[in-house]
Order: sequence, then structure tokens, then C-alpha cells
Amino acid sequence: MSRKILVLGAGKSTSYLLDYFLEKSTVENLHLTIGDLNPKNIPDHVSDRSNCEVVALDIFNDVARKNLVSNSTIVVSMLPPRLHIEVAKDCISFNKHLVTASYVSDAIMELDKDAKQQGLVFMNEIGLDPGIDHMSAMEVLDRIREKGGKMLLFESFTGGLVAPESDNNLWNYKFTWNPRNVVVAGQGGTAKFIQEGTYKYIPYHKLFRRTEFLDVENYGRFEAYANRDSLKYREAYGLNDVLTLYRGTMRRIGFSKAWNMFVQLGMTDDSYLIENSKGMSYRNFTNLFLPYSPTDSVELKLRHYLKIEQDDIMWDKLIELHIFDKNRTISLDKATPAQILQEILEVSWTLESDEKDMIVMYHKFGYELDGEKKQIDANMVVIGESQTHTAMAKTVGLPVAMATLNILNKKITTSGVQIPIKEEVYKPILAELKDYGINFNEFHVPYLGYNPDSILS
Repeated sequence: MSRKILVLGAGKSTSYLLDYFLEKSTVENLHLTIGDLNPKNIPDHVSDRSNCEVVALDIFNDVARKNLVSNSTIVVSMLPPRLHIEVAKDCISFNKHLVTASYVSDAIMELDKDAKQQGLVFMNEIGLDPGIDHMSAMEVLDRIREKGGKMLLFESFTGGLVAPESDNNLWNYKFTWNPRNVVVAGQGGTAKFIQEGTYKYIPYHKLFRRTEFLDVENYGRFEAYANRDSLKYREAYGLNDVLTLYRGTMRRIGFSKAWNMFVQLGMTDDSYLIENSKGMSYRNFTNLFLPYSPTDSVELKLRHYLKIEQDDIMWDKLIELHIFDKNRTISLDKATPAQILQEILEVSWTLESDEKDMIVMYHKFGYELDGEKKQIDANMVVIGESQTHTAMAKTVGLPVAMATLNILNKKITTSGVQIPIKEEVYKPILAELKDYGINFNEFHVPYLGYNPDSILS
């Protein structure tokens, strides 16, 4: 009898995941069922396979959803995070394992006791970030500790970027993931981390002017701004006594300074609606955030407000996005500034059919061994193949797929709600990821404590 994998949601991140399951289906005796609101979007090479069934599913249809879960062996939820909880409850009801790439929510965590009692694996945060970041970090951390090393510093950075050969705008950036997450990044709280034993805090309005610089061999220099809570995984990683703990998001040099213009203008605000937004020109939208003047142009007011000279590259970056165009209009009705900014940016920052994305991940491990301070820097670069088979889809989807198969094959047996920090999870998955060109390069470098090129301190 075939083993039935149910995949709920078949969005942009699932191209490699679905291909992996179908590639393994004969040898591993798998039958794949895909439930999605828009099944017509699933490519023919997937839906036409004899061991694959595609079903139109409204996730809020309780009867249909429960029927699919009950008839599966294991469930993979690639739905938006807020929708996982009902699926997770179904998995408890019908005694099914669950795999997601999303952060563990409080609601999911409440199911931990039930999952353990039933011997169910509820694997979460098994994508890219979170996911590969956890596994690659724990592999090195465990190795250092096994030698008797004491951790002093851990820094981790990830960036979803445009590949060098497709990098053709002044921002050196295009959307490779959910654009909304980019526009509202850093909001909802103050970034916090530890540096050289001191707690540090960066409020949102200062976030994009406090960056750290990183060099990746063959790919040049990058910058990183702080994630909202770098201390979230301190206990899980066993880093309660570490002197420096910092997690950040990578961009090309200059992006954060330019993005800060939108922050200072108020264009990233998602807390209120603009009543007459539909049909508004880009120019009038920009003018909403500037002082009234009976004589000065929108361009002049913005330059004065942000103190930008006309020959500054920051000005050219704004011009490139057409934000002063009076003929381009907004299609959204009663939208927030952040939603409108997203629509404007998607016009310029969407990957074309022949363009590729790039994932970069960078870890720093500082430790003391036999009285000597040492440091390991490790980085990973993955280039996408196409607009559909992106590096983002590859690095998110493959770990999810591999974890699913390892649970089915009883290589992952620890029950309960969890993230991939145990050796039984990360060791086989990291090894298999290398077969797909996803691997880390390690460099032993002098221990620096903090980065002297950084402006974090």
C-alpha cells in the first residue's frame, strides 16, 4: 500500500518540494495529494503524474479538509502561517504527522502534549530561515562543544536577493519572497540582541541605519540589519552564556540607507487606511507625506525633507521607482501606505521570466578552546534556476520534503512540537542537501569579538 503525503497549499515555495516527492515516489512508494484553492496553477508535469492527485480545496471547508487529512499518512502544510492551526488540530484528531516551514506559534505549541502522547512528529521551522539556519548552526555548535569549546559569539544572517546576472537596478534588489514581509520588516517591536555582554536595542526608526558588513568570497560585500528578536533561540541553541548573539537580514550595500527614506517618510506604515487611494497617482501618494507648499514641487519638497542632493545616488533610486509619476496610478482601494508602497515596488522589483534569484546565508561562531579564542565563519550561496524554480523555493521546499520522508521512514522519531535542532534531524538533511548544491563553506579566521567594520556598537 502506498504512503500518502498530503500537501496543503501549492504556492511559489513548492516547486522543488513537489518535484522531490514525485522523483522519489516510485522508490519510496509515495502517493501525493495536493490541496490548493487554485489547482489550475499547478504545472502539468506535476498534476499529470499517475501517483499525484490535485484537489480544489478551500481550507475553511472543514468537511473537505478533514477528509483529506484523515486519508493521508502525513501532512505538509505550506499554507500561510495563520492557517496551520486548524490543520494541526485535524492531525491530532486523525493521528497524523505534520510538517511546516513556519515559526512555531503559541497555538501550535499548545498541541505539544497531545502530539507526544500520540507519538506524532510536529516538525516546524524546517525551511530556509527558519530551517537551514537552525540545522547548519546546530551542526557547528554541537561540533565545537564536543571538542570542549565554550561559545562566546554567534551571529547569523540570511538574505533573499537577486542573482548577480539579474541584478539590473540601482537598489540591487528584487522580490524573491512575500513582498509584504519585505515592506513591513522590522515593525511591531524594537530589535534586541547582545553584543560583547551588553544588551542592545534598536527602535524601528533607527533600524536601517545600524548595519553590519559581511564579505562573501566571489560574491562581494553585503550589509545586514538586525532581526526583531535575536534572543529568541538563545535557550534552544544552548547559548545562554554567550557574549554576542545577533541575527540579521542581508542586503546589498546601500539598500538599507535607501530603504530608510521610505521609513522616514512614513510610507511603510501599515496602521491606517488612505480613504481615496484607488486611482491616486504615484506622485500624489508621495506628496501625502510632505509639507504643503504653494510653490515648491513634490521633488523639491522631498529633497528638502530628506536632505538629499540632486546628484546623490539616493535620489536616482527614488526616480527609478517612478514615485513622482503623475500618470501611474494605484489600483488598491482604502489601502495602507505599506500596501500602496508594495504595489509600487512590485512593478519594478518582480523577477522577469529569464531572471534568477539568490539566497545567501552567513554564520559566525566565536569560541574558546584550550585557552585560545577561535572563530569559524560559514557561508552558503544558492542561485536559482528560473522564475519558478527559484533559490528561495529550493532552500525552503527541499528541507520540508526531506524531513517529511525521514519521518515516514522513521529516521526522525522524536515526537511533539519541535524545530530542527536535534542531530537526528539536521545530520541526514544537511547531508542530502549537499547533493542538491546546498552546502556551506567554512573558514577559520582570527577571533574578532565584534566586527570593527560594523556600525552596530
